[in-house]
Amino acid sequence: MNQPPASSRLTDAVHGLANEVVLALRSGGHLATVCGAAGIDEDDRTGVAAVRVIGADLLLPSVLRGERPHPGDVAVLHRAAQEFPPKPGAPASTAWSHWAMLSALHRVAAPVPAGAAGTAPAGLDEPGVTGLDEAPWQSFTHQLSQLAPLAVPAASSAVERVARCRTTDLSRGFVRAVRRRDWAQAAGAGRWLAALGGEPPTLGLATGLDFVELMGGLDPRVALNVRAARLMSEARHR
Repeated sequence: MNQPPASSRLTDAVHGLANEVVLALRSGGHLATVCGAAGIDEDDRTGVAAVRVIGADLLLPSVLRGERPHPGDVAVLHRAAQEFPPKPGAPASTAWSHWAMLSALHRVAAPVPAGAAGTAPAGLDEPGVTGLDEAPWQSFTHQLSQLAPLAVPAASSAVERVARCRTTDLSRGFVRAVRRRDWAQAAGAGRWLAALGGEPPTLGLATGLDFVELMGGLDPRVALNVRAARLMSEARHR
């Protein structure tokens, strides 16, 4: 019996894993193991590759709820970081995604309470942000949407510090992405705005996120970022 190509298996694994993260975010309680629910363990190379794609968001339910992640999820995330390090000359988004994974793993021993600010672990060098602070707002929003796993209240980074100074540009980018029906970019930008705060009151972020979820929520990675945005907004307004 012919097996589907590796790319198709990886796509399916990423889709399934993202769905389990969304379910954990929606559950209101602790899910024992996201990887276990998705049928992934350390010996499943396709599953580990899917974890590398999801990155630090594997631990997002625990981060946003101030809970300790399941050791099984930590182990698979660690394996993914070891197995798939950035190659020389990799895009900045890949380097930052890897850094976010390592940063999340460093925080596991002493998790930061939900909603609390934190700093990068000592000794963990951040990739560069050359040109990010001067990028046109359209390009800036595109780049930030690719780095949505960095948009969490428990971790500070150079990307977060640049984004905090450009919430107006992010807001413009969010509106543009919605108008262009680019739901993935809109969800990523919306998540950053929810994490940072400071968006113009006229933006109507909550309503915009509802629309993004309605139109693009069948994509579990869109649903993941929208749900994360809602949880962070709720935490900021308590």
